[in-house]
Amino acid sequence: MDLARLWLGLLLPVVTALDFRYHHQEGMEAFLKSVAQDYSSITHLHSIGKSVRGRNLWVLVVGKSPKEHRVGIPEFKYVANMHGDETVGRELLLHLIDYLVTSHGKDAEITHLINSTRIHIMPSMNPDGFEAVKKPDCYYSNGRENYNNYDLNRNFPDAFENNNASKQPETLAVMKWLKTETFVLSANLHGGALVASYPFDNGVQATGTLLSRSLTPDDDVFQHLAYTYASRNPNMTKGDQCKNKRNFPNGITNGYSWYPLQGGMQDYNYIWAQCFEITLELSCCKYPREEKLPMFWDDNKASLIEYIKQVHLGVKGQVFDQSGNPLPNVIVEVQDREHICPFRTNKLGEYYLLLLPGSYVINVTVPGHDPYLTKLTIPQKSQTFSALKKDFHLPLRGPLDSILVSDPSCPMIPLYKLRPNHSAATTPSLFVFFVALLHIFFK
Repeated sequence: MDLARLWLGLLLPVVTALDFRYHHQEGMEAFLKSVAQDYSSITHLHSIGKSVRGRNLWVLVVGKSPKEHRVGIPEFKYVANMHGDETVGRELLLHLIDYLVTSHGKDAEITHLINSTRIHIMPSMNPDGFEAVKKPDCYYSNGRENYNNYDLNRNFPDAFENNNASKQPETLAVMKWLKTETFVLSANLHGGALVASYPFDNGVQATGTLLSRSLTPDDDVFQHLAYTYASRNPNMTKGDQCKNKRNFPNGITNGYSWYPLQGGMQDYNYIWAQCFEITLELSCCKYPREEKLPMFWDDNKASLIEYIKQVHLGVKGQVFDQSGNPLPNVIVEVQDREHICPFRTNKLGEYYLLLLPGSYVINVTVPGHDPYLTKLTIPQKSQTFSALKKDFHLPLRGPLDSILVSDPSCPMIPLYKLRPNHSAATTPSLFVFFVALLHIFFK
């Protein structure tokens, strides 16, 4: 009996328990490599590029087939440590990795989540900044920027105004990474406040800035996503836990309403990568003492898991021609919820639309052809870990080479300056503004 137990122990993967301390580059790499080796059937470790100082930007993929894209399996990502001195998210993602891989095959919910989702986790986008911090501080350290002294969360192309900041290696690596995967949902983890912030971070009148906010066409979904995370964090949901900080009702805020930000990553993800992203501020202190890390894990564990599940909201499917061939670069959007960079199918004809329960009209438009409109209803309670599946078989025949060779990418310019009235948020925002003026004049 004892011999059988010994053989069973030898067969099971063994990873040294991850302790609650700050892991510098060497320690982080050692942990990630051990996970990739011991859980090779559900993980894949790779680097998407290097920092200014040549440190790898590691990404661990967790999923049933971690090395390959599977049709119908949505791609999710977490990114942390964009600012090198904001450290809590970095450690939380390492513990999330540990929790996911050790729970697979033991916890039914986590097992199902891993089998139905491909989860990409980048614990540190700014490893040079993290290593540069010699004296941790709650409010600001010299490791906030990368080695070239650039704030990476001000370094992306901006859809509202020109961003002339020189693009950094870390930023370019992330931009290239976004083109290689069909990411549907993501979050970037920061510190210095306690709130879930959602796009837009920047804006124009067309997105509602006259009312001190900047709303996307998917504002209902973004508010739901932010609240999903905040409501499961006992301190974030209170909204007023950080001294000398703004009070955030329910622990969420529109990014622009908090403060305008040019060149932010969450706006870039949404506009140019058709990936819904929010920003999670996880600690009042940017670099808290190590002994507080277990508390942060306890506060955020449920939120981190529940947020991943939201990648299965809405509707997904493929677009085919009459012969059953998948069609890439086809626009698939909700009518009256168009994006300034239209959401399109990937090379396998796949599309993903994050939507709350309700009735919608889906507009499928092949370049050079009339749009196809289909009404569908997303039920209140859909199948666990699966969006509503809806494929489109279009009555098209003959060569469709123009779809295959066309370049659907949007230019890296301030798109909202060219099309100021495009946003679906325009009408309600201006309507409320004029109603407010009438109220003032006739009170």
